Amino acid sequence: MSNSDREWMYARILEDGFINPKFIDGVENFVAFAKEHPRCMDGEKLRCPCNHRKCRNKNILDEFTIMTHLGTYGFVPNYYRWYHHGESYISNPSVLNDHQEEASGETVNPQSHNAFRSMVFDVAGPSYNGNVEEDPNPTTQHIYDMLKASEQEIWTGNPHGHTQLFVVARLLNLKAEHHFSERLYDELCQFISELMPSDNKMIDSFYGTKKLMRGLGLPVEKIDCCKNGCMLYWREDSELINCKFCSHPRFKRSKHQRSKKKTNISYKKMYYFPLTPRLQRLYASNATAKHMRWHSEHERDGVMRHPSDSPAWKHFDQTYPHFASEVRNVRLGLSTDGFQPFGQSGQQYSSWPVIVTPYNLPPWMCMKDEYMFLSVIVPGPKNPKQKIDVFLQPLIEELKELWEVGVQTYDVSSKNNFQMQVALMWTISDFLAYSMLSGWSTAGKLACPYCMKDSDAFSLSNGRKVSWFDNHRKFLPPDHTWRKNKKWFKKGQIVQKVASTEQSGLQILREIEDLGLMKVTELCSDKVNARISKSSLCGWKKRSIFWDLPYWKTNLIRHNLDVMHIEKNVFDNIFNTIMNVKGKTKDNAKSREDLKVLCNRPELHQDETTKKYPKACYMLDDNAKKVLCKWLQELRFPDGYVSNMGRCVDMNKLKLFGMKSHDCHVFMQRLIPIAFRDLLPRNVWEPLTELSLFFKDLTSTSITEEHMRQLERNIPLILTKLERIFPPSFWDSMEHLPIHLAYEARLAGPVQERWMYPCER
Repeated sequence: MSNSDREWMYARILEDGFINPKFIDGVENFVAFAKEHPRCMDGEKLRCPCNHRKCRNKNILDEFTIMTHLGTYGFVPNYYRWYHHGESYISNPSVLNDHQEEASGETVNPQSHNAFRSMVFDVAGPSYNGNVEEDPNPTTQHIYDMLKASEQEIWTGNPHGHTQLFVVARLLNLKAEHHFSERLYDELCQFISELMPSDNKMIDSFYGTKKLMRGLGLPVEKIDCCKNGCMLYWREDSELINCKFCSHPRFKRSKHQRSKKKTNISYKKMYYFPLTPRLQRLYASNATAKHMRWHSEHERDGVMRHPSDSPAWKHFDQTYPHFASEVRNVRLGLSTDGFQPFGQSGQQYSSWPVIVTPYNLPPWMCMKDEYMFLSVIVPGPKNPKQKIDVFLQPLIEELKELWEVGVQTYDVSSKNNFQMQVALMWTISDFLAYSMLSGWSTAGKLACPYCMKDSDAFSLSNGRKVSWFDNHRKFLPPDHTWRKNKKWFKKGQIVQKVASTEQSGLQILREIEDLGLMKVTELCSDKVNARISKSSLCGWKKRSIFWDLPYWKTNLIRHNLDVMHIEKNVFDNIFNTIMNVKGKTKDNAKSREDLKVLCNRPELHQDETTKKYPKACYMLDDNAKKVLCKWLQELRFPDGYVSNMGRCVDMNKLKLFGMKSHDCHVFMQRLIPIAFRDLLPRNVWEPLTELSLFFKDLTSTSITEEHMRQLERNIPLILTKLERIFPPSFWDSMEHLPIHLAYEARLAGPVQERWMYPCER
């Protein structure tokens, strides 16, 4: 509505001194309009828009008092758009300035249109009207302070036009990049101030900087938790002083018991960073708002370059058409991993950050660190293991609310409000954290979360480890000749069974409910879950908290196998076995004894005369190892492609050490076909090259559903070829998991949005 339609707001008194009847009618219409928008009300009360210094849309009063105030004091200046009472918000700085010009007849200084001013408006959100002549309340004072700092020159007439906010932001960036101490920061500020003219506006300390910049931050909640990780003192349990599971005290015993001042210091705290304001800020900023619709607006040509092109995404759209009808609704991925922040000092302390990333953004944005939101910090010093669900409670509750109710959000790109809903697509983690998040044990004979009870893993009689040897012939076509081969694999055995199909979320949830498994946040859950999971046929350890999400059971992919860690473990086992690295090779005396029992390979049996084991065809001799190590030492790559592999070569022990995950990634996909071509027999080199090409195709940024189906057909053949070569002790769960990676890629899309590289970086 234009300003001319509301001229009555500022025509309260007629020339004869009486109140204008149009003003009275307008006030009645205004109150009626405001009462039609309950989200802007506090029960039956409204914000008073009168021009009294104590009101001005800050005080919340009843409608009769508001009408009296408006008759006495009139409306607050320039309140032509009733954004505090239900009308559409305006968040775009240019729109705000145009609106101010229209209301006041003044010209806005074009210098105010700078990046830092826009940033302040993005942070302020749609409820901020930009009128700096008002007397702000304490909750919005910091917005005015930053707006003033974004326009105020560091000193009058400085040649570059730098503002106070610009200088402070640059200093904070330098502090983060070069690890300034607070003392150095304070002294640097004072020194810079001395170099400037006397009328400068330089901040004099780090405290002053934090005070100015605090409005740019996002909220964080500190929640007390049990020292043993049993529970959170949160919501209905917020007043407890002892853990309801283990009875451990919540607070440390005070050292100053005689002191009158009572200080309660909890044994452990977790940090929760609410998700809603972070997602709202993506739509409040011109830099990201338009990109949040990319997943729906980009052209589709049958090639999967993003999760939005995948069958899992399309299945979700078909299952929940109401959610899919609003393209601005957000879909998320969740990743977590443990790290030791004090590893260099030798102190054992494991902390677990939980990171959430929005998949609405295009591929070149969604996995960048600026769009990966730290959501939870699970405190140490120990691994939370299955109790990680305790610390995920605030996040899951917020996700449930964002799914069922949503939150009103202003989209600056389309200049309107919408009810934003949010859904979690899947989790990303290494195999250890996979167990913690899903509740399925990833150790032992049932480690594979896809094969589950259909696993044919067994324990080696000599090596005492679980082996997945000869577990892959069942994935071959039913008429494949290798299924009937009794010599190349387990001697005397043929394979007739067919691999079972993957279970749906509904089937898994029904199984968990039939078993009676409980969430770890429920009383008596430890005893019940421990009793159920003792069964040798049960791989479940708990009911995961993710099942609380209403849509979780319908997702095609819930927990991703991490290609990064699987590829690294496969490479390490292959390379260390080929190089016969002491302590790391999968071929040793116990392995040869197991081979003698399980396989028909007499050429690898122990020589009864010398009591030595002959060299296997997949093992390099010392001369070949020297050639390989020297080649790697002299190898050069383009800058930024991979780290210097020469530093990882140990010419004395003829091995590699300190290889990072990305180094293994490059070696696995690029170097294996070259490195071993002239050093290994053809029957060994060929399947290794095929495995290398499998990982290369799997991790391509552009894939097709048909290509992934072809990889699904190829990988069983590749693994069975390797089973003919390597001993049973070589086949742990990591060598088995590639059988399922192409299936996941076919359903969920490229692995670039589903592996741990971005999270670990």
